[in-house]
Amino acid sequence: MPASPRTARAINDRLALQLLQDEGPLTAGRLKELTGLSRPTVADLVERLTVAGLIEVAGEAGEQRRGPNAKLYGLVADRAQLAALDVRTEGVAVRVSDLVGRVLAEASVPIAGDIGTGPAVEQAVTLVERTVKEAGVERLHTVGIGAPGLIDPAGGELRNSIGLPEWHRRLVAALQERFPYARVSVENETNLAALAEQREGAARDRDTFVLLWLGHGTGAAVVLDGTLRRGASGGTGEIGFLPVPGTAGLPSAADCEGGFHSLAGSAAITALAAEHGLTARAEGEEPSGAAVVRAALEQGDFGGPFLAALADRVAIGVASVVAVLDPGCVVLGGEIGQAGGPELAGRVAERLRRMTPLPTEVRPSALGGAAVLRGALLTARESAQEELFGTL
Repeated sequence: MPASPRTARAINDRLALQLLQDEGPLTAGRLKELTGLSRPTVADLVERLTVAGLIEVAGEAGEQRRGPNAKLYGLVADRAQLAALDVRTEGVAVRVSDLVGRVLAEASVPIAGDIGTGPAVEQAVTLVERTVKEAGVERLHTVGIGAPGLIDPAGGELRNSIGLPEWHRRLVAALQERFPYARVSVENETNLAALAEQREGAARDRDTFVLLWLGHGTGAAVVLDGTLRRGASGGTGEIGFLPVPGTAGLPSAADCEGGFHSLAGSAAITALAAEHGLTARAEGEEPSGAAVVRAALEQGDFGGPFLAALADRVAIGVASVVAVLDPGCVVLGGEIGQAGGPELAGRVAERLRRMTPLPTEVRPSALGGAAVLRGALLTARESAQEELFGTL
């Protein structure tokens, strides 16, 4: 059955808003071309969205002919302000933006592992408050958090995970208390990194792929047919616990030592580099493994044996994922995946061709460690837009 006039208007409005989000400010004439709607219908929706306070005139298109179609319409960026957090075991980073994703302020702070849960939570919340104030924001609309560990698929809460700081779980409630009008949500960090790589990074042309996170630790995110898959308990991608050859033992329910983490975590990669006579100083809070990989690439042939050994290790994890999921594409994410670049990705792909009959492209991360914060901001923005645009 044909849609009612009200439903048709809502569909057209959402389409126009999505185009303005994706393409930036557009003229009414360009909206007509992209939507296929008639000129009167576009004029009506532009007026409706303007009255609703969702779009505004953002300039002029510079066309010779002046008139209504020369005006550029864009989303009202200050309709809502957002915050994104990247929560790590050793610290937290925060970014504040407007509704279209323009960054207003950002900051980070290291958090010592021995200061206690209460002080750690207070330190993180204070950072957010200070960054929000610096951005000139009076009220946050949405807060998106990326954190390591399992997310309860039923309630969306960060589950208690052995080996992760207690302040991670306490932080969500503390932020909700300190920003009572904001919508606060948390997602696994690797899942957010995969969403960012899909929207803005190495997997923009893929609706099915796996992100293999190579940072301080290891992880994986699975995107199938455009949908992020979390698993029955939220644990899809806990590849650090994958039993693999070449380790001293087996992982346990309480510790991923002995699993793939022991081959491809930052500490293991740094130790492997030392065996090949390679050392390097990490920049800031990046994993030491990223520094030694960069050093190996800079040293040419001398770094070759180390890169070959590292590719052997990474290929074990990639081959395991490919055998089960056949994703067609694996992105080597995180700081180490980005540092390795096309060289490491090519070496892993070469080994993979010998290990599996399933054709799989291996790509380096385009966003590296920044993908978590970017993914948190993307999900916060989408959540805010869903609420605001859904009021039409």
